[in-house]
Amino acid sequence: MEVVVKIGQFLLSLSILVVLHELGHFAFAKLFKTRVEKFYMFFNPGFSLFKFTKGETEYGIGWLPLGGYVKISGMIDESMDKEQMKLPPEPYEFRSKPAWQRLLIMVGGVLVNFILAFVIYIAVLYSWGEQYLPVENVKYGVVCDSLAESIGLQDGDKIVSLDNKKIEKFNDIIPDILLNGPKSIQFIRNNEQQSIEIPSSFVPALLERSSKGFALSPVFDIRYPYSAISIGKVVEESPASEAGILKGDKIVSIDSVGFEYYDQLQTNLLANKSKEVLVQLNRDGELLQVKLTVGDDGKLGFYPQMEAGVLEYATLKYSFVESIPAGFNKGIDKLSDYLKQFKLIFSSETKAYKSIGGFITIGSIFPGVWDWHAFWNLTAFLSIILAIMNILPIPALDGGHVMFLMYEIVTGRKPGDKFMEYAQITGMVLLFGLLIFANGNDIVKWISNMK
Repeated sequence: MEVVVKIGQFLLSLSILVVLHELGHFAFAKLFKTRVEKFYMFFNPGFSLFKFTKGETEYGIGWLPLGGYVKISGMIDESMDKEQMKLPPEPYEFRSKPAWQRLLIMVGGVLVNFILAFVIYIAVLYSWGEQYLPVENVKYGVVCDSLAESIGLQDGDKIVSLDNKKIEKFNDIIPDILLNGPKSIQFIRNNEQQSIEIPSSFVPALLERSSKGFALSPVFDIRYPYSAISIGKVVEESPASEAGILKGDKIVSIDSVGFEYYDQLQTNLLANKSKEVLVQLNRDGELLQVKLTVGDDGKLGFYPQMEAGVLEYATLKYSFVESIPAGFNKGIDKLSDYLKQFKLIFSSETKAYKSIGGFITIGSIFPGVWDWHAFWNLTAFLSIILAIMNILPIPALDGGHVMFLMYEIVTGRKPGDKFMEYAQITGMVLLFGLLIFANGNDIVKWISNMK
């Protein structure tokens, strides 16, 4: 069911972004009296799922959800309509319009995507505000994995700053290390502030680990007191289910070993995977004992349930007027962060290209339950990604057309139709190659995670 919900959210988000992106091209084309022959959501090689004609334009929905398109008369695009280009240009065709009008038609989609992202962020902040966990409220410190331990961090450390610059939000720590390259981490251990250097190998190692999954590896996570944890949902046909463990139960001990923090329970179970253990439970004040065999994955098969108020989150509320600059600033921050990722992708040291993902990676970032707050935040971010990717100076993308139009505006010379045809083919080959590479990465990750 979670997979279906993720797919549903992804397809809805993609549909909104594709339609509005193409509407940007369509609107400028109509403004300059340029004929639009087709307006399609998704591609329709061979056949369409749905279509109708109104005026001079055919509107439809294709069956291949890889994007969308508007077919503009007199333009060399992905349709590769060479026959039309052999005829004398008509006044309503793209090629007959002044360069500045053609430029606005081509940037229309990207412009709409940027505006859409800012509008969504403004609406989200106005409707829901912003909730986050301040770094100073992570009062039990962090739980470290082996990579964090390798640079000197320990369970229970309370991170306070990077390069002696205070970090406000806990969830910003890893992205800041990844994108801004701080050289040191300051933390509190045993009531004493200490500092460690971040080695140059840390980011490549983090990305290498992340490349094996569909999300950025957390490296360290929030530490929770064990007393605040109880059994949440119990997975069917799991060791917990077969032993009769119920939602609301609390595990007191395993083989008479108690726990102060939840991560200590997880460590204990990993050490006892595939082994029989004696579990003491507290069920509504009554102590019970059950024997069970820990799963091969070191788990019992339940979701933890956290008591409310264990950690104090901060919530910022915005009036409509306040949400406008706040939403704009959030959009700029997301845009800046995404641009910084290109530096990592093209770095030979980080090998971040291994983390490039396709549709499975994108779909996996949506939550497993329908959450409109998360949906709109992710849609805004995907709108920024779509805008940036489309404006790249690659033939077959909007940015490729913009590049040739800028050349024409500066030099006064228009690239020949044959050159544009070859450029379009080259760009399409590059794009299909990138598409195959990204989704191939997804398939490799999926197969590896299934083992």
